[in-house]
Amino acid sequence: MIRVATLLPELLGTYGDGGNAFAIGARARRRGYDVEMVEVGVEDPLPPADLFLLGGGEDGPQRHATELLRARGLAQAYHDGAHVLAVCAGLQILGTNFAVEGDDRFEGLALVDVTTTRGAKRSVGDLAVVVGERHLVGFENHGGVTTLGEGVVPLGRVVRGRGNDGRVDGYRAARLWATYAHGPVLAMNPWFADEILASLVGEELVALPTVADQLYAERLRAMGL
Repeated sequence: MIRVATLLPELLGTYGDGGNAFAIGARARRRGYDVEMVEVGVEDPLPPADLFLLGGGEDGPQRHATELLRARGLAQAYHDGAHVLAVCAGLQILGTNFAVEGDDRFEGLALVDVTTTRGAKRSVGDLAVVVGERHLVGFENHGGVTTLGEGVVPLGRVVRGRGNDGRVDGYRAARLWATYAHGPVLAMNPWFADEILASLVGEELVALPTVADQLYAERLRAMGL
């Protein structure tokens, strides 16, 4: 049984990020795996899960979500072996600190040595990132500039949009992926959902051609990639 937990959708649920759970769940079930989906609300304790999903949110909800996830032990759950996918505000929350409401800085969960400051202007529009030999595509809407600490590996190289800083987007670590790409990113990039699923089940996956792959190819063509 694969248990997928969407964290605080009331606070971190912008731009359809909740759809990441549906995307990875559907691809897992098509391959014969049993999947349980859990939504963890603001009043709920953190349940045991194989994969925790964090989405985007505004400044106030982001701060609130950080405190809730700190108190409920998300960092410990990750260190105990859980997988984590974080998008936008979720990406910032997992770092050491981030700027909110102007230049005020707020302590993150420190799963990764990453800091986020306020950029001179907001980044809004298409985002395309080269990850290995593939393109990851999505939509970004954020005002942050994210700096990776020494040894932190970016998710990929930006070829459209800004991502962290105009050069790279997100970061990755053992059992952890982070990106600024909304969409939801796993629905828009089925290969990325499969990469995470393969890590969850601990084995290489056979190809699973679906309409999602056709839509992904069309997005690439539309972006000239």
